[in-house]
Amino acid sequence: MKIERSAGRAWADEAIRKITAENNRSADTHLYSVPLPEHWGVQLYLKDESTHRTGSLKHRLARSLFLFGLVNGWIREDTTIVEASSGSTAVSEAYFAQLLGLPFIAVMARSTSQEKIDLIEQFGGSCLLVDHASEVYATAEEVAATSGGHYMDQFTYAERATDWRGNNNIAESIFGQLELEEHPVPDWIVVGAGTGGTSATIGRYLRYHSHPTRLLVVDPENSAFLPSWRGSTSGPATGLPSRIEGIGRPRMEPSFVPSVIDHMVQVPDAASVAAMRHLRTLAGLHAGPSTGTNLWGVWQLVAAMISEGRRGSIVSLMCDGGERYAGNYYNPGWLASKGLDPAPYEVMIKRFFDTGTWNADPV
Repeated sequence: MKIERSAGRAWADEAIRKITAENNRSADTHLYSVPLPEHWGVQLYLKDESTHRTGSLKHRLARSLFLFGLVNGWIREDTTIVEASSGSTAVSEAYFAQLLGLPFIAVMARSTSQEKIDLIEQFGGSCLLVDHASEVYATAEEVAATSGGHYMDQFTYAERATDWRGNNNIAESIFGQLELEEHPVPDWIVVGAGTGGTSATIGRYLRYHSHPTRLLVVDPENSAFLPSWRGSTSGPATGLPSRIEGIGRPRMEPSFVPSVIDHMVQVPDAASVAAMRHLRTLAGLHAGPSTGTNLWGVWQLVAAMISEGRRGSIVSLMCDGGERYAGNYYNPGWLASKGLDPAPYEVMIKRFFDTGTWNADPV
């Protein structure tokens, strides 16, 4: 009996080839060595995810989510792709949808900046605005159902769409790039959590390969992730949106895996802005606010290593570029309108670099 391959399978095969080819054309992202005082004995590295075609760490996630949808048979020719996102994930998914010739709809809060809407539309996507951030999940599901489309649901599938064993994931890339460094196995890797997918991938990779490296996850104000990691049983959900683009959630997301995280710290939102701005002076790197959140955690770890006389290395991520945030996080008027004053935290950073010790009290 001869059974012909379906046209749908042939289309999916071609779609996977296109995505794989796109990845093959892309060089790995840079791992920058950030200058710190030599006598501290600590090396800091930032993996610059802003150099992806869509400008952020979410390029990796979007690629994985599309491949996951294709191999599961959820994405077919002419499938409308729908996502609940007002951030970088939507920009990256719009790019891959355009690559495959598929329509893309991002469901987002009406408060989303015009700059972010323009980026999504630049890659052929369209934006559906809702009044409140809490409405995006149900609306995205409804749009996908009524259009016969596929709801990508990054907050559920991020932790399972990426192969945590290796296969060129971000953790494997970091360790490969560190091979010839003085301290090739870092003491810590520091990341934030938006979906939880990156922290889950890195945490699992560290355990699978028996690395002694520990994972610190930094969390902005109003996020439910830190209470979840602490084992809150009172339904950890704040209901409040994060003021730091790309990280922090008002509810515990399915892709967040607390058990692979060694430590978490909460970072004041204004401190994220201060650290983001300081990075440009320190290393000439223009980053977004979630990178600042990472660095606030990094400086505390560096101070601890100095106090213990321990030499080693720390790795974190530069999640996206600062050019996306000229109108908000780099705009004093916008910061004031949000009640964000980075000045006291800039003093704390200067004090840390002057003394090598960490004082947690803003001045």
